[in-house]
Amino acid sequence: MHEDLDTAIRLLLSRRTRDTYLAEAEVTPPTEPLPLGQVILPSYEVLQTLAHNMNLRRDLREDPGGAVRPGELNAFSLLTEAMEVLIEHYREEVAPAVFEQWDETLGEAVGEANRDQLLVQIAQTFPFSPPGGETSVEQYLNQVHGNLSNRQRALVTFLLAWVSGENPTSRPFREIFEVDQLAHMGPFEELVEATDRYFAQQPPISPEEQTLVEMLLAPVRHAPSSLFEQLEFIIGQWRRFLPERLVRRLLLARDRLREEWKWAGPPTQAGPAEAPRFEGELRPVEAGRFARESSWKPRMILMAKNVRVWLDQLSKQYQRPLTRLDEIPDEVLERLARWGFSGLWLIGLWERSPASQQIKQLMGNPEALGSAYSLYDYQIADDLGGDEALDRLKERTDRLGIRLAADMVPNHVGILSRWVIEHPDWFVSLSYPPFPSYRFEGPDLSNHPEIGLFLEDGYWNRTDAAVVFKRLDRRTGQALYLYHGNDGTQMPWNDTAQLDFRKPEVRQAVIEVILRVLQRFSFLRFDAAMTLTRFHYQRLWFPEPGAGAAIPSRAEHGMSWNEFQQAMPQEFWREVVDAVGAQAPDSLLMAEAFWLTEEFFIRTLGMHRVYNSAFMNMLRNEDNAKYRQMIKEILTSDPEVLYQLVNFMTNPDEQTAIDGFGKGDKYFGILTTLVTLPGLPMFGHGQIEGFTEKYGMEFHRAYWDEQPDPQLVRRHEEEIFPLMRQRDLFAPVEHFQLYDFYREDGSVDENVFAFSNRSGDQAALVLYNNRLESTQGTIHRSVPKIHWTTAGAQQRQVTLAEALGLDGNTTDMVQAYEHRTRSEQRFPVSQLHTSGLKVHLPGYQCRIFTGFRP
Repeated sequence: MHEDLDTAIRLLLSRRTRDTYLAEAEVTPPTEPLPLGQVILPSYEVLQTLAHNMNLRRDLREDPGGAVRPGELNAFSLLTEAMEVLIEHYREEVAPAVFEQWDETLGEAVGEANRDQLLVQIAQTFPFSPPGGETSVEQYLNQVHGNLSNRQRALVTFLLAWVSGENPTSRPFREIFEVDQLAHMGPFEELVEATDRYFAQQPPISPEEQTLVEMLLAPVRHAPSSLFEQLEFIIGQWRRFLPERLVRRLLLARDRLREEWKWAGPPTQAGPAEAPRFEGELRPVEAGRFARESSWKPRMILMAKNVRVWLDQLSKQYQRPLTRLDEIPDEVLERLARWGFSGLWLIGLWERSPASQQIKQLMGNPEALGSAYSLYDYQIADDLGGDEALDRLKERTDRLGIRLAADMVPNHVGILSRWVIEHPDWFVSLSYPPFPSYRFEGPDLSNHPEIGLFLEDGYWNRTDAAVVFKRLDRRTGQALYLYHGNDGTQMPWNDTAQLDFRKPEVRQAVIEVILRVLQRFSFLRFDAAMTLTRFHYQRLWFPEPGAGAAIPSRAEHGMSWNEFQQAMPQEFWREVVDAVGAQAPDSLLMAEAFWLTEEFFIRTLGMHRVYNSAFMNMLRNEDNAKYRQMIKEILTSDPEVLYQLVNFMTNPDEQTAIDGFGKGDKYFGILTTLVTLPGLPMFGHGQIEGFTEKYGMEFHRAYWDEQPDPQLVRRHEEEIFPLMRQRDLFAPVEHFQLYDFYREDGSVDENVFAFSNRSGDQAALVLYNNRLESTQGTIHRSVPKIHWTTAGAQQRQVTLAEALGLDGNTTDMVQAYEHRTRSEQRFPVSQLHTSGLKVHLPGYQCRIFTGFRP
């Protein structure tokens, strides 16, 4: 009965529905249908056409709940197909004569004439193809094909139509099986009651002693308002009856429902911030993965600048046009170096896609540039002075000890880009629109005479955010539908094109671009790097059946994990790290990685530096215990991870640091923690000056007239920059120790961050209370930290005196400079060794001790 048609859809479809909505489509009967009236739709695309055509005849503004969604229609068709399997199993394995006896019972219950009237009505309602073309309906019903007569098949259709009508989720598409029309027949209810009584007297189908009718109705009774939960029920409860092919299709149907709900339903609220987990000791194969880094890398402190906005602000400050990279004044660069910055990340250097600019201007921003993350090619933009201006800037920053960093967006390119023109086969694409309702009749966004590029019309009238755009080759007339870049969290990035990283030539081309860029930059930041891990790339573009599809229309292109591994046998980022290590070893790579992938990027992929958004989110929200626990996990598994984390209070995609943390003691307390922890501290554009405008990637100027806050800048100069200039002391991990802050009652105050570090004969101790309430307590012994020896891994704790490099047996006093009070303080060394240090910390206050000496 069940053909091996993984892409085809079996649907109980009335003659009127077929003629009204699918007159032009290819619809065929299956070779041996169990119910009368079942048809085969050759593809999901035909099902989409059916849903689209049904919606065209409805007033969805008045009744939005009446919309026919193809994913729901597909799920319902598979629900019916699973019922067919149960019915056939029951006939073959439990009660072989069930249909003949059922037919007779109905004749006895309502009269043979009424029974036959129902069967004729079904034969006329649903399509059939009588042999010879002259056969009447009555003759057709008495014909036998295989081991079933057509009248018995009509009885199955009656049963399926009735059960489907009992399902509240069928409301949008009840017309396809016309149960309401059948119900208006005089004896319909009597026939239903007789059928229910008949099967109640037959052998049960399941060990739970359910009758066949009870089992067919069980999914509806389990979850009357949720098709998704009905599918879950069938997969869990009926699996022993179902062929594996059908189970795979049920899983795919579940994924398609997720797709539809993701984009049609309301946005979800953001959950609480999560810290990445770093539990468990490092495996021996991973323990040697860290190459000895150049000395400049651990000392790096990075300043991010949106380059065009920065040039505009400098033009206003210096009252002359500054538009090229080599026109940035010397004193600006000298001030950055004097403050303690050793890295300058220039955002928006590359040649942008002209189509991105055209889209943004057509949508209402006449000043917009193309997005800095929708690129035509990795060439320094001409209006910034090109390579020549970059080289001149680099000469000056090199002399000041500032290394330049650049962005790369390997996941995608601009909708109009060199690769879209020259290599359309490098992208995730289809030869047909993924949704029949898509139309591409808007402006041509291409400046190439032979290639046309068209966004889907819904974007222009703000009714839809399509997942693909149309690429038309005018030389051949061939149309391709390329997917936009997409991380599955919000809307597609409509000015981008998604690269297909299953293809070796794509991975190699991207790696070659990375190596070429590293010839000019010491430091590269990779945007949205987590989307290119194999797990997330498959999840987004080729999801496993049943895993859930994040991007509409991609569920039907799913692959098993084994199939995907064969297509993409290596992690792309591992290939990148290995290639850079071999050909550009003095480079630093930084990944923007979220979704709790930080540990994977560091431990498995070997990425040099990785975004640590937990620092920003958790300290802003005062989830202090969670963040301290994260540090503890790192210290007991792999302390080296600490200096591979990029800590920040803002980044170009987030609200500004001032909006998130204010300008008061909390801001400076957290910033002090940021610049004194191991890791890479990163500052945002305008953070020091107190700017609050968030600069879009299409900005060419600042729209708000903001002036630097002199008091805020001065406080940075007094409290933060002196610590930044001691980065050699705070950067190492070897002697870093974290402490629990014990109150007088013996409990730990999780709101206090207390840690020490040591480099050579210099030591530092930092305490910060990230809560408004004051606290008082003692730090004495460090939390456990793993140490690697020739004998293996051992966890150790040390006293505060040991951590600071002080001899605990001496009776000497030790003196240290406390930065906040700007005073020298003295402590008995023996006290630090035996009982630790007692400290009072008002709300959001720090104590920073350096320069320990006898």
